[in-house]
Amino acid sequence: MGENERHWVALARNGDRQAFRLLVNLHARPLFRLCVRITLDPGLAEDAVQETFYQAWRGLAEFEGRSTFGSWLHRIAVNAALQELRRSARHRRELTSAAVDDESEGGLLASIEDERPGPDAGAVAAQISEHIGRHLGRLSATERVAFVMRHYEGQSLETIGATLALNLGQCKQAIFRAVGKLRAALDDWR
Repeated sequence: MGENERHWVALARNGDRQAFRLLVNLHARPLFRLCVRITLDPGLAEDAVQETFYQAWRGLAEFEGRSTFGSWLHRIAVNAALQELRRSARHRRELTSAAVDDESEGGLLASIEDERPGPDAGAVAAQISEHIGRHLGRLSATERVAFVMRHYEGQSLETIGATLALNLGQCKQAIFRAVGKLRAALDDWR
């Protein structure tokens, strides 16, 4: 957590709405990307982000600073996104596309992109990203959240496990199943 962020958190904990607005501005975009990858629906993601900041404002006094403010928000956002999925009947349908803002891919996606060098690499990477986005909807909610947190957000297994209330073995298994399903989908696509 940067010095400015610590200062803004301290002010916001004392009721300073402007300081909290600065925190919202700092974290809104990454939280939206996280939520849209989990829900696969920009509308649900927006609702989850709004709920995240509402809960953060109400619970700011309980923020103990054991983790960074951003990590704390991520945990709230994942839970809010999962709650939006549970509230929505739309998640039960097979999704054929996902509106995912893929400014920076990591993990599995980066290794796949590197296998395709050449001038068409950007186009191929976009196709792979779109294909994975479509298939994220076929994963269970737990698999999708674990995959997104690990491979898009770079979160530790401990953080993912704590967020999803899974032990380390269950967390690894969820990620393993997600990667296996996505690899199979990519093999079929290739």
